[in-house]
This record gives sequence, C-alpha cells and structure tokens, in this order.
Amino acid sequence: MSKRPGGSGDPVATAREVLEIEARAISDLIGRLDATFLRALDALYTCKGRVVVTGLGKSGIICKKIAATLASTGTPALFLHPAEAVHGDLGMIVPGDVVLALSNSGETAELIQLLEQIKRLGVTLISMTGNISSTLASQSDIHLHIGVAQEACPMDLVPTASTTASLALGDALAIALAEKRGFREEDFAALHPAGRLGRKVLTVGKVMHRDKALPRVTPDTLIKDAIYVMSAGRLGMTTVCDSGMKLCGIVTDGDLRRLMEHVPDPLRQRAGDVMTKNPVTIDAAELATAALRIMEERHITALVVVDASRRVEGVVHLHDLWRTQLV
Repeated sequence: MSKRPGGSGDPVATAREVLEIEARAISDLIGRLDATFLRALDALYTCKGRVVVTGLGKSGIICKKIAATLASTGTPALFLHPAEAVHGDLGMIVPGDVVLALSNSGETAELIQLLEQIKRLGVTLISMTGNISSTLASQSDIHLHIGVAQEACPMDLVPTASTTASLALGDALAIALAEKRGFREEDFAALHPAGRLGRKVLTVGKVMHRDKALPRVTPDTLIKDAIYVMSAGRLGMTTVCDSGMKLCGIVTDGDLRRLMEHVPDPLRQRAGDVMTKNPVTIDAAELATAALRIMEERHITALVVVDASRRVEGVVHLHDLWRTQLV
C-alpha cells in the first residue's frame, strides 16, 4: 500500500499524492475489463426499458452523474434514491428495466432492502462494489469490481479513490454503450439543443431557411421580380431552381451590382442569364460549424442546402449562425 497523503505540511505534495492514488485506482480497473464487463454492456444495450441507477451517499452522487451521462448519450436512464425507493418510489422500476446499483462496501442496508423487490420484478441487476464477497455482489446478475487499494485521505475513510473509480467505470460503460449504439454527433445535437456543446453539434438542417422562408425563382424569372424575392427573403440572394426544385444557380447582391454596371436595361434580364452557376452547397446533415468554416474560407455569407439529387432544401446564412452564437 502506498504512503497515505498528508502529514508533510506541504499542500502541493499532499495534492500530488491524492492524484497519484486516484490515478492508480482508475488504472487498476483496466485489467478488470473482461467478459463480465461485456455482459454488463450487453445487458444495458438490450434493455427494453430504462437504466435505473441507484446508490446512497457519495455513491449516490456518482450514480446521478452516471445516469446523466447515459441519458445524454442515447440510453434512457434515471437515478433512484434507495431510501426513497423503500418508501414509495420503488414504482420507478418496472419490468424491462435494468438496475445498476453502486456500493463500495456492497452492504448498504437501503440497497439490500431493494434486492427482494428487484428479484420479484425480474429485472437484471448489475452491481458495482469494492467487495466481491458482499451481499450485493453475490445477489447480482452481473458484478463489476471497483475495489481500490486505498482511499485518498489520511484516515483511509473518506470516499475519494473509490468514488473516482466508480465514476470512471460508469463513464467507460456509457461511452462503450454509445459506440455500440452507433451514437453520432447528430444524435448528441438532438439531445443537447441548448448550451455551447449543443451549438457545436447543431446541424445545418436545424438552422436553415426552408419552405416559405426559402427564396427561389426560376431561370425565366425577370430580374426585377427576382429583386423583389431577394428583398422579401432578406438573405442577399435567391436560389434559381427548375420545376423539380433542382438547383440551377443563385443570384446574389454581387451579381446584381455587376449586372447594373455592365448591362444596359438590366431589369429586363432573366435570372438564368445573371445567376452564378454551380454555387457552393452543403448537406442538411452537416454540422453548422462546417457551414461556418466554408463561409469563412470562401468569403461568402450564404450556402444553399441540397440533397443528393441537387434538390434545394434550404439556405443557411451567416446571420443564422450568429443567432446560434457559433460566431
């Protein structure tokens, strides 16, 4: 066992010892990732209901974080306080759920009280404990060992390294599970519509102008009418589409300025004669950040959104990205 932290009078040395102990606690888990871990992963993957994460005290706090991480990466999950469970909240567990229970000792009385009801419901019980011989470990369908050599406190009592190990293994389960599900950036965006993380994975399709807000004319549209469409759309451009909504080109404010400078009686020209052919386009499933990068590289303010057949689906403008605070 390593020397316990504290006693040196040097807070930096103490902090370093704490971090070393907790780092070893996580490192020790790596060698325990075996077929049992894969069984736990499969039980979570095939769960038809929710993952109910339960634990008391410091373990309960870790349980809340694990449940939140699972939920944010595509696995329906919730936290159940074990003391509240035996006083009415047990109805939160229903057939088809999987229970993930955390207890370093494996003998937490409130969790032991739940065992009979969990067995009666026939749900799968996965436990994470530091004692492979504990009641909770022995009564579980799947047990994951999170035991640590020592806690990172001078008394070896305060849950520190053990809670760190629990959290790390919970993260390992959640991320491995997300990968197994094929969880993508688009899925993350759908579950995180607010906040900076959500904005980073926001897709073009979520911010583009579409339907009635999409400026569009045909190649035969007179420029004087195209100007009206552009003014109404307030995007500084309009798409030029055929009858099947396939993209022919775009007319921009810049195209109009050049037209006015070089063509007599410019308002009698048609959109097809003035348009920029083969403009830069983007797919609706692309990230909004990718649209921003293209705009910056090309020094443009709008992108036409098309599908695989070049049918126009929308337009994304730099102003839309400003509103999402990407810029």
